[in-house]
Amino acid sequence: MWLNREKKVMTLTFGCFASMKLHKRLNMKSESALKIESLIQKGVKIPNPQSVEIGSEVNIDKISGEGVTIYSGCKIFGSSILILKGTKLGYEGPVTIDNCQVGPQVELKSGFFRNAVFLEKASLGSGANVREGTIMEEESSVAHSVGLKQTILFPFVTLGSLINFCDCLMSGGTSRKDHSEVGSSYIHFNYTPNQDKTTPSLVGDVPRGVMLNQKPIFLGGQGGLVGPCRLEFGTITAAGTICRKDQLQPGHLIFESITKSGNIPFTFGIYPGIKRIVFNNIVYIGNLMALEQWYKHVRSQFVSNDFPEPLLDALKEKLAMAVDERIERLKTLSQKMPASVKVYQKIAKENDASSRILKQKNEFYNKWTEMEFHFRSLTNIDVNENLRDMFLETIRLGIINTGKDYISVITQLKSEDKKHGSRWLQSIVDHIVDGFLKIIPSFGNTETRKL
Repeated sequence: MWLNREKKVMTLTFGCFASMKLHKRLNMKSESALKIESLIQKGVKIPNPQSVEIGSEVNIDKISGEGVTIYSGCKIFGSSILILKGTKLGYEGPVTIDNCQVGPQVELKSGFFRNAVFLEKASLGSGANVREGTIMEEESSVAHSVGLKQTILFPFVTLGSLINFCDCLMSGGTSRKDHSEVGSSYIHFNYTPNQDKTTPSLVGDVPRGVMLNQKPIFLGGQGGLVGPCRLEFGTITAAGTICRKDQLQPGHLIFESITKSGNIPFTFGIYPGIKRIVFNNIVYIGNLMALEQWYKHVRSQFVSNDFPEPLLDALKEKLAMAVDERIERLKTLSQKMPASVKVYQKIAKENDASSRILKQKNEFYNKWTEMEFHFRSLTNIDVNENLRDMFLETIRLGIINTGKDYISVITQLKSEDKKHGSRWLQSIVDHIVDGFLKIIPSFGNTETRKL
C-alpha cells in the first residue's frame, strides 16, 4: 500500500516537472513567435516564419524593417544584435547569427556567425564559419566554406572558397575591380607544432591600407601562409606555394620549387626564430592600435543612418578583442621561454649555442610583466597630433563636399593628403614598436616599414 502511494507521488512529481518544462518551451516559442510577428509588421520579409527562431534577449528595435529578408532556418541570438537595412540572411541555407553587428546591404548566405562586424555590402557565401574578433569592411567578400576568426579584411578584399584564414589582417586594392584576393583552398597556418598561436600575419598594413590606394596582394590557390608573416603590397604568391618568410619588398612573385625535398631533425620548444616571432607580433599589435585610432578619429566622422553609433562601437569592441587576443598569445609564449632555454642548451653543442638567442629568450621572459603593462597603457595614443589634425581637416572637407560616404571620401582624397594620413598612422606603429624595443633591446635591428 505504501509503495503504491509512493509511486503515485513520484508520478505526480515527474508529471509536474514535465508540465513545467513543456510550459516553459511553449512560452519561449510564443516569445519568439511574437518577435517574428513584430518584425513582419515593421517590414522584415520572413517567407517561412515558423522555421525562424529569435532569442528572448534580442532587441528587435535593432533590426531594421527596411529591405531586410530572413529566409528559412535562420536563428538570431544575442543582446547586442544589430541588423541594418537591405540585409539578407540565409538565402543559400540556414544562418545562425549570435551577437553580430551587420551593416546595410550585407549578405550572410548560410553558416555560423558570432561576435563579428560586417560593414556595408559585405558578402559571405554558404557554409561560412565566422567567429569572434572578425571585421569585414565595406564590400569585402568570401565565397563558400570559409573559416574566419580574429580576421580583419579591409574594403574590397576577396577570399575564394574552402579557405581557413584566421588571425590575419589583409588590406590592399582600390576598388571591387582592383582588390587583394586569396585563392581557393588556401590556409593561414596559425597553430605551431610547439602548440602556440603567436602567429598573426599582416598582409599589407594599416597606415597605407586604409587609404585605399595601394597595389593589391594576391595569394594563389591551394597555397598557404605560415604565421607570423608580413607581406608587402603588390606581393603575389604562385598557386600551390607555401609562404614561410616575410616579403617586405613590393611587387615580388613568390613561388616554390618542387624539385627539392627531405627531412631534418625537429625538437619541440626550441624556438630558434624567437626574434622574428616576437617582433612580428609587436608590429601586428601596433597596426591594430593604429587602426583603433583610425576608427576613433576618422570613422567616427561618418556616423549616419547607414553607419550608426552602435556599428562604430562594435568595430572598436572587436579591435579591443583582437588586441587582447594577441597580448594573451604573446604572454603564453613568454612563459615557455625558461623551458625553451634548457632545451636549446641541451640540443645545441656548447660552442654552437648562440648567446644572442639565449639573451633574447631570457629577456622576453624576464621583461614580460613590463611589456604587458606597457601594452595595457597604450590607450589614447597621441602621436604626431599636428599631422593628424591636418589630415582630419581634409576628411571634414571631404564630407562637406561628398557626404558621409566613407569609400567616396577616402578614394577622392588627394595623394598628398593620403601620405599625411599614412605618416600619422605609421608614426603610431613606430612609436609602439620603438617603445617595446627599449624594453627588450636584444630584439632590435629588425626590418620595419617606416614611411
